[in-house]
Amino acid sequence: MANDAPPRWDRRMQQRLARGEAAALGELYDRFASLVHHLAHRVLEDEDAADRITREVFAYVWENPDAYDPKQGSLRSWIATLAHRQAVHRLRSETAEDGEGGDDVENVAVEERIRDASVAARADYIVTSMPAPLRAALELAYFDRRDYRQAAAALGVTEDEARRRLRLGLQLLSTAYVPPPRTLAPPGYGRAL
Repeated sequence: MANDAPPRWDRRMQQRLARGEAAALGELYDRFASLVHHLAHRVLEDEDAADRITREVFAYVWENPDAYDPKQGSLRSWIATLAHRQAVHRLRSETAEDGEGGDDVENVAVEERIRDASVAARADYIVTSMPAPLRAALELAYFDRRDYRQAAAALGVTEDEARRRLRLGLQLLSTAYVPPPRTLAPPGYGRAL
């Protein structure tokens, strides 16, 4: 059963921003600036550009707090979406300005870069958003190369519980990848020349 009501913190934060409370913007920035910067950096691979995106996103939130629709998801998700969209827009704009977007091969390369960054950003978001017990089990398995038995011992849980946590964590993480849309190859593509 879905919960239609947004979390209290999200609702209160939106109300405070709408009233023009500068402290609310500071609190929001402290909470989500690293997320926004990280997402922008993933797409743009440029520290200065990620800093600009971070400033732009929080300026937009400050000027348009009513643009957030609690029915669409959490405030965190909305801010992450703003950051990702702005970074992708910036990358496409810079590519067009540099003249790199002229042919199909270069356009495909830019779109692949955007898609790869999107998958990585979604995976990061999923890992940071998942419950701590699942995240801890995945971190033990991935970073420390522990199997479910060793993870169970380290976490102080049964082996069945460790397997369950790893399975659920991996299932959540698997949702980060969305396959690209299938397109038909242009005539003559793939034939020997």
